[in-house]
Amino acid sequence: MATILDGSPASEGIASGKVFHLEWGMPLVPHVTIAEEEAPAEIERFHAARRWAQERLAELQSATEARLGPVEARIFEPQILMLDDSEVVDGTLRYIRENRLSAERAFEWRMLELQAMWNRTSHPMVLDRLNDLEDMVIRVLHRLLGHHDPTDLDDLEEGVIVVAKDLTPSLTVHLDPEKVLGVATDKGTRTAHWAILARSLEIPAVVGLGDATKRAQEGQPAILDGRIGRLVLDPGPQEVESFASRRAQLTSWEAEIEAVASLESVTADGQYFELRANLDLPAEAPHAVAHGAVGVGLMRTEFLVVGRNTMPSEEEQYEAYKAVAEAFPNGAVFIRTFDLGGDKFPMFLHMPREENPFLGWRAIRVCLDEPELFRTQLRALLRATAHGDVRMMLPLVNDVDEVRQVRELLEAEIKELNEKRIPYNRGFKLGVMIETPAAALDAAELARYCDFFSIGTNDLVQYTLAVDRTNTRLAKLYNPFHPAVVRQLHQIARVGRAAGIEVSVCGEMASNPLAAFLLLGLDITVLSMGWPSLPEIKKMLREVRIEDARKAARKALAAATSRDVQQCLVEGIGDSIDLKVFSGRWSLSLPE
Repeated sequence: MATILDGSPASEGIASGKVFHLEWGMPLVPHVTIAEEEAPAEIERFHAARRWAQERLAELQSATEARLGPVEARIFEPQILMLDDSEVVDGTLRYIRENRLSAERAFEWRMLELQAMWNRTSHPMVLDRLNDLEDMVIRVLHRLLGHHDPTDLDDLEEGVIVVAKDLTPSLTVHLDPEKVLGVATDKGTRTAHWAILARSLEIPAVVGLGDATKRAQEGQPAILDGRIGRLVLDPGPQEVESFASRRAQLTSWEAEIEAVASLESVTADGQYFELRANLDLPAEAPHAVAHGAVGVGLMRTEFLVVGRNTMPSEEEQYEAYKAVAEAFPNGAVFIRTFDLGGDKFPMFLHMPREENPFLGWRAIRVCLDEPELFRTQLRALLRATAHGDVRMMLPLVNDVDEVRQVRELLEAEIKELNEKRIPYNRGFKLGVMIETPAAALDAAELARYCDFFSIGTNDLVQYTLAVDRTNTRLAKLYNPFHPAVVRQLHQIARVGRAAGIEVSVCGEMASNPLAAFLLLGLDITVLSMGWPSLPEIKKMLREVRIEDARKAARKALAAATSRDVQQCLVEGIGDSIDLKVFSGRWSLSLPE
């Protein structure tokens, strides 16, 4: 009988293969003491292992740069720097000399000490730094113990689903998509650095499964669906048939990508709609273009800061933004300012310990409190406007004062650019993401200070329903079709039309076929999503009528429950498309 494990989707795609357990953990280090005269030899052994690890990481960095680009290759910098850090090196040498411990035991003690210190004094969500520490420690300890390097995956069998407690960025770039068909982890979030890299490598991934490593057996047949966040162990005939049907549909769409990408974006009754892409990394831009994106609705910029010891320079940011703008010479590129906080923190910021970081110091709040970081980004963004229709988007805005403060900072940077005669587009646009009920209710006031609204439905749903979207136990309660959410979307769209500003959606709802139909019916005709979903949504919207969508949306606004909302939409679509194709992906409440 099949075992179904539900987690959170992290990288789109569907795959089947045998389970491969990636044992990535600390080796058992024996307690060995040494004689005083043996200390110099142990010190040299430690330095040799440290140098080997640095050389190995440098090789991986070069290979990653060739494979994924210079931005992604920087993930190895923190580990390389840690291996020269005086806290790491001097502390280990002291334990060898003063406590007469073997090199591996002294190194382990010092690393446990640093880990405990960081856990006490750092923000609980500084996961990347602790991951980097653990990654580096495992490499060095295995070298000192004479073990096989656990990061060497060259002997990996083909066609496997990797199951692990968690991954690190440097482990992820090892994965060969020809051999690793999917990844399932007990821990992690969609925004983890390694998950972003998995998407860049086009490896399907599911995170937050809880106990997959205990329940999945080595060599066990499995199906992984990175679109709905599900791992099926020992799939039965029904699951295999569903997988085969979904896989065939995806393969069919993939074969049509080029043709679909060139089709006009109009509904069956002639309503134009616009599809843009959400990007995590600049390297994804060519994929988005190939899949039919006419612009970028959300360019996340956290890749520039998370996991780094120093702030990114203005020039580095400018080059990244410019590259994306030039990939879309005829389309708008919405670049979101740093959305730090929650589960994304750079090492160079001293973050406070917070009981609920997703309701704490994050997004625009961090940026306004860290002017050196924020003003550098604003300068880089202004310069990038000279290379295309680059628009600046502010995350988690709640009131107009936050927008006013940003405009004041922009005026100061504009003055400096003018003095230095540095080019920029004087007609650039600034807008906000509507992500909280407060912003939705205050939309009329915000519209007076904004050039556009972009609705971040992931957070809007989360904050409206008081449901943590990363908590798999609450997954059934996280419902974008809740009547309260639908009515807020209607309110935001109505305010935007009245103010004459564009309203788009860049959250996960945009890539949900039934939700896309709802948004169309609310007259939100600009949708942005992960680039793999673009052909699917385009095909679907071309087959429906705007008038049918409007009628269905009006009924949905009067519905009492989320199931009633979905039923109104399903009935509105009628026979235009076969929603059963999508039901496995989105768990739609389809009427009998």
